[in-house]
Amino acid sequence: MPLQRRLPKRGFKSLNATFKAEVRLSDLNGLAVGEVDLLTLKQAGVLSVLARDVRVIASGEITKAVTVKGLKVTAGAKAAIEAAGGSVA
Repeated sequence: MPLQRRLPKRGFKSLNATFKAEVRLSDLNGLAVGEVDLLTLKQAGVLSVLARDVRVIASGEITKAVTVKGLKVTAGAKAAIEAAGGSVA
C-alpha cells in the first residue's frame, strides 16, 4: 500500500493562531479608560493573556472618545474612532 494511504489524515493547525486576537469597537466602548493599549485590554479581561497581535475591527458602535495606542486598526474602525472624537496612535 502507498505511503500516503498508510499515514493518518490530519489537518493543518497554525501555531500562531493562539497569539492573534480581534477586539470590537463595542468592547472598547465598554471600557472605563480613555487610553487603550495591549496591557489595558488584558487587565480588563477583553483579551487572552497569550494574545500578542491584536487588531481592532469595526463591529458595533463607539460613542466615547478613546485613544488607541500600539494596536492594529482597520480603516473602518479608525474612521469610527475618529468620528467619536478619539485618536489612533
